[in-house]
Amino acid sequence: MRVALLLTEAVFDSGLSIVCDVLDTANALRGELHRPPPPWEITLVGFRRHHRTARGHHVRAEPPASVNPDVLVVPAVGAKDPTQLIALVEDPSLRRPTEFISHAAASGVVVAGACTGTFFLAEAGALNGRQATTSWWLGPAFRARYPLVDLDTRATLVHDANVATAGAAFAHIDLALWLVRCRSPALADLVARYLLIGDRASQAAFAMPSVLALHCPEMAAFERWVRDHLGESLCIGDAARAMGVSARTLQRRTMAAVGLSPLAFANEIRLDEASHLLRSTSLSTDAVAAAVGLCNASSLCQLVRRRRGSTLRVLRDGPAHAGIAVSDDDAAQMPM
Repeated sequence: MRVALLLTEAVFDSGLSIVCDVLDTANALRGELHRPPPPWEITLVGFRRHHRTARGHHVRAEPPASVNPDVLVVPAVGAKDPTQLIALVEDPSLRRPTEFISHAAASGVVVAGACTGTFFLAEAGALNGRQATTSWWLGPAFRARYPLVDLDTRATLVHDANVATAGAAFAHIDLALWLVRCRSPALADLVARYLLIGDRASQAAFAMPSVLALHCPEMAAFERWVRDHLGESLCIGDAARAMGVSARTLQRRTMAAVGLSPLAFANEIRLDEASHLLRSTSLSTDAVAAAVGLCNASSLCQLVRRRRGSTLRVLRDGPAHAGIAVSDDDAAQMPM
């Protein structure tokens, strides 16, 4: 399989290296299979001979016209702010990379992107009418600019026809592993074991409501209202009246900004606060449930299962603690 990685200025260093490392590892482990797939041929391409990464490293690229790839991967760029990212994809100097993506997609080449790289796919029109994902914190900006894309920021990886998109920065791992899995599930499992790649089926557990609401004044106001009334039985009509809009308008604006209904977004805020209380206090689960406006621990458990596909124990530990060994002495000092 011929894989071309399209470079732009300020390409995200780890995104670029992750895709190369996963595919190089797959090539190195092919020999362990009875019937190995063909090797992956990796070429870095760009419209400049040398590209500067986000960390200032210089990377040599081949001219795009010199390759005939089966897959075109667009790694992330180092933009950390939605406004900066939009300005980047609108930059006239990047028109040729965008046109190259568009031509590749129209020619039947599989096009793939992760994190901020998904914006280049969307700008090229490759995602119109398709399901896709992007970094959870870029969801509002993505929806506003690309309304023709069916965006699901809960997903870590989405594959629709000849297009694949992956979520936040280290979802480059999932994207690269997916490329391996397309040719050999057995080899993908082997690579995952060697590189200690775990399962990240959803970004939902990592998303922060306050960040999602940051660039939309109406969503920021709604988030503040929910947090101010978190211990109460929430009424969306009351929130709308406090904001000076109708309930229908609030429904429309939350769907447009974050892809959730007002109640679903309020529940994300509840889970965010419940996670904080479970990890930072010794409150019982019933007390935590009451603090976020739920009837009891059972209601909280159901919400965690429905929105996170997980358990209260995982919510208390947090995603950053997965796989961390704890000594018996340390465990004895942990609040239960």
